[in-house]
Amino acid sequence: MTDNAMDNERPAEYTRRIADLSEDDRPREKAIRNDIRTLSNSELLAIILGGGMAGKSVMDLSREMLGKADNSLERLSRMPIAELCRSFKGVGPAKAVSLAAAFELGIRCRDEKTSQNDVVRSSKDAYSYMRRYLERLDREEFWIMTLSRSNRITDAVCISKGGTSATVVDIKLLMKTAVDKLASGIIAVHNHPSGNLRPSAEDDRLTDKIKEAAKLLDMRLLDHIIIAGDDYYSYTDNGRF
Repeated sequence: MTDNAMDNERPAEYTRRIADLSEDDRPREKAIRNDIRTLSNSELLAIILGGGMAGKSVMDLSREMLGKADNSLERLSRMPIAELCRSFKGVGPAKAVSLAAAFELGIRCRDEKTSQNDVVRSSKDAYSYMRRYLERLDREEFWIMTLSRSNRITDAVCISKGGTSATVVDIKLLMKTAVDKLASGIIAVHNHPSGNLRPSAEDDRLTDKIKEAAKLLDMRLLDHIIIAGDDYYSYTDNGRF
């Protein structure tokens, strides 16, 4: 199946592609001529999308997409593939997947220097490692990082997945995971899709339960981190341990 068929768009002769734009409006040529860093966000989106639709150029489509996301690439990157297809006429599975792939490559490029052998020296180190898993989710998830005696990361494991405002954590399953990983220390990490950084009363109770369970198994709960968008809250940094 061709991209046009997947996108449920008209045949190519009816689609206003980048090649159909005036020379001054062609972002590919502009990137070659001037350097890709000179392109606007809408021009970069147009290159990824490749073509528009009948009556709407690819530049118009890219501007529309950014406009509906309040001109925020971060907000656009959070939209699932199915939502992109529903929200924008002229965007089908092929375009939506290409866009999602471009955003994912950007995230992986940012995080590539982080490896499984990183040492956690501060809450920022833990946040930098875990943000890739949690910062763009629209549901709440609870993870643990397992660490060696020298605070090297040995693994990061999702313990539970919930809804938009809560997730249920089984302490027994959490501790079994830590034991199976031969962890000397653990860091609890979960997200708040609402963007609210402050821990809830339930977050506090759960932290205390994990701390007590870890002590019984001769482990240390080093921190509990809450990720909300591009920021985080650390129990340790706030004197809660």
